[in-house]
Amino acid sequence: MLSSATLSSSSATVLPVRSIPGSYGLPLLGPLKDRLDYFWFQGPRTFFRDRMEKHKSTVFRANVPPTFPFFVGVNPQMIAILDCKSFTYLFDMSVVEKKNVLVGDYMPSVSYTGDIRVLPYLDTEEKKHSSIKSFVMDTLKQSSKVWVSEFLRSAGTLFDAIEEDLAANGSAGILVPLQRSLLRFLMKSIVGADPAVRPEIDRYGFAILDAWLALQLIPTQKIGAIPQPLEELLLHSFPFPSFVANWGYRKLYDFVAEEGKETVSRAITEYNLTRDEAIHNLLFLLGFNAYGGFSIFFPALLSTIGKDKTGLRAKLREEVRSRGEVLNFETVGQMELVMSTVYEVLRLNPPVELQFARARKDFVLDSHESAFEVKKGELLCGYQTLAMRDPVVFEGPDEFRPDRFAGEKGRELLSYLFWSNGPQTGTPSSSNKQCAAKDFVVATAGLLVAAIFKRYDDFAVDEQSGAFTKLVRTAEAGDGK
Repeated sequence: MLSSATLSSSSATVLPVRSIPGSYGLPLLGPLKDRLDYFWFQGPRTFFRDRMEKHKSTVFRANVPPTFPFFVGVNPQMIAILDCKSFTYLFDMSVVEKKNVLVGDYMPSVSYTGDIRVLPYLDTEEKKHSSIKSFVMDTLKQSSKVWVSEFLRSAGTLFDAIEEDLAANGSAGILVPLQRSLLRFLMKSIVGADPAVRPEIDRYGFAILDAWLALQLIPTQKIGAIPQPLEELLLHSFPFPSFVANWGYRKLYDFVAEEGKETVSRAITEYNLTRDEAIHNLLFLLGFNAYGGFSIFFPALLSTIGKDKTGLRAKLREEVRSRGEVLNFETVGQMELVMSTVYEVLRLNPPVELQFARARKDFVLDSHESAFEVKKGELLCGYQTLAMRDPVVFEGPDEFRPDRFAGEKGRELLSYLFWSNGPQTGTPSSSNKQCAAKDFVVATAGLLVAAIFKRYDDFAVDEQSGAFTKLVRTAEAGDGK
């Protein structure tokens, strides 16, 4: 395993240039074979790992879904990137662009967002990118005034719901109560509006967001809810029209327009955005980035900790309670094991597995061992679930090591934690595409871990379902459940 310093200095070494291995296969048949492997025979992780081993390269050509028959104008051909060194090119805005490639060459219809191309689909060189990104970052800054208090209140409501379900049924799933609490928390923090003033938003808003997200992303996701080949024929063969989700989405739009007037007004007066641009970007930030990301990451985080059999929970509990009663970003940031655990779960289970970029110009891309010529217009596809298991960088790359990012050497590895469309050591700005809420996400995840160990001495989850099977309350919090 190379150290961070060794890996960085290796970029000065002149590497042999070789052709990018792999091929796209015969017309129609090549994309079909790769699609069936990706969704059906292998699954994404085996799909990429198998080809990496076959070509003996972390950079190769393949097709990535969605593909034909009905995705007119979508080209599945891409260059896969599966190591830490080559992955960094996805963030170099001098050689790549990000226009309309959030989920690959396929882009959901803009009718999902009121015919507005929202921030994640804009390239940094587009006129509106800087003003919208600046507005988003300012909105998050404003939200910091209430973020912690609202999140901890939301976490308390979440734990109450899980306890009730566990007492009644012997186990308790997390997703539905989590999403209900997330909607309230994010609306209050980001938009400055309380869903409680509109019962239909408070009660059903999470379901509206789920439908809106699902319809955009289903063509690119392995679902597994219906048997093959029906999934291929019904879910992966055509883009879904937005009208199914538009009624509910309009309800959310109207809520933000009416109850979030102050935030919308700031976008118009200070950042020269239109009312529609402000509201649709707020909803995308809230619904796609924050709500969608947390809905994936938080269950994975709690499930990983709850399944551990090495004594991790006792160590986390001790660290959390040794820091006093106050929970905020500062105190959580001092909990080294808590934060290292958060980073390690992000490394092994990034909320968004694929990151894309298109070559802005011809350039040479380096992996650890070779250099490759990339032509202008070619699509790069980084599968970070494998890239962040790069054995050159991470010792025991497939192992869950909660203290991996602790200590001086551990903190150096944060340069190769890429979940946020950039390194964890990077800084979001109006000139790059790194997640504006990067620091909020990891700090909020740390708050969640700290909050659960303030309230409970221990908890456990089912190995298969991830449902809670045990919650042991602290003596101060009441009887065990």
